[in-house]
Amino acid sequence: MTRDTTCDDFLGGRLKILQPRTGYRAGIDPVLLAASIPAKPGDTVLDLGCGVGVAGLCLARRVSGLHLTGLERQPAYADLARANGAANDLPFEVVEGDLLDMPRTLRDRQFHHVFANPPYFDRATSTAATDPGREGAMGEDTPLAAWVAAAAKRTRPKGTTTFIQRAERLPELLSHAADHLGSLQLLPLIPRPGRPARLVLLRGRRGGRAAFRLHDGWCLHNGQHHVNDCENYTPATACILRDGGEMPFPD
Repeated sequence: MTRDTTCDDFLGGRLKILQPRTGYRAGIDPVLLAASIPAKPGDTVLDLGCGVGVAGLCLARRVSGLHLTGLERQPAYADLARANGAANDLPFEVVEGDLLDMPRTLRDRQFHHVFANPPYFDRATSTAATDPGREGAMGEDTPLAAWVAAAAKRTRPKGTTTFIQRAERLPELLSHAADHLGSLQLLPLIPRPGRPARLVLLRGRRGGRAAFRLHDGWCLHNGQHHVNDCENYTPATACILRDGGEMPFPD
C-alpha cells in the first residue's frame, strides 16, 4: 500500500482490496453483481472493465476453482487488480486493453460467464467527474451497445452474460441485450420497501430461448427510513456483503 491507495475490507474482511485513495472506489454494486453470477467450480469467467478487481475477486472467493480473467483499460487500475489477486491468493489473469479493440489474448476465447458493471452515466445528459480514474469508471464514452455486444461475443453458447446498471438505463440495456442474448431475466434492486428500483441486474444466455422473466425486486435495506448511522441491510443482503453469500435469481 502507498500513500495513494487504501486497503479496504470486502466480504467481512475475507477480501483485502487496494483502491485509489481518490478516484473511483468500489461500493456494494460490484459485490452484488458477483453474488448474482451462477458460476460453479472449474468455470471460466470474464469481468469486463474489472477496475481493481472487486467483482471478480468476490466471485472467486465464493466459488473455488474458477478460471478468472479481467479486462481493464486503465493501467493503474489493472495493476491494482493484479496486486489484489495476488494479495488474496486468488489466481486472476488481468488483461490490459479496451473492449472496442479486444486484446489478442481474449479475442478468440469464450467464457462460461461474462459480467460487467458498465459506466452508469451518459455524459450527454450529465456532468463529467474531475478525476480521470473516476470518470473512466462512471462516465460513458464507450456506448452501452458496445459493452453488450462485446460481452455476448465472449460468452460461450448457453453461457450467461450479466450486467448491473442504473434503472433509468434499462430500456436501452434491454434493447441491446435482446439483439445478442436470449432467456433474459431482470432482477430489480430496491433500496427500501415501497421505493422504486435504482439499480437492476440483467442476465441473458448466449443462444437462450426461454421467455423474458421479470422477477420480484430484491430489497437491500429494512424499514422505510435510515435510522442513525447504523447499517440496516436486510439479512439476505447482509449475508452477501458480509459473508460472501449468493444472490440467486428466483427459479
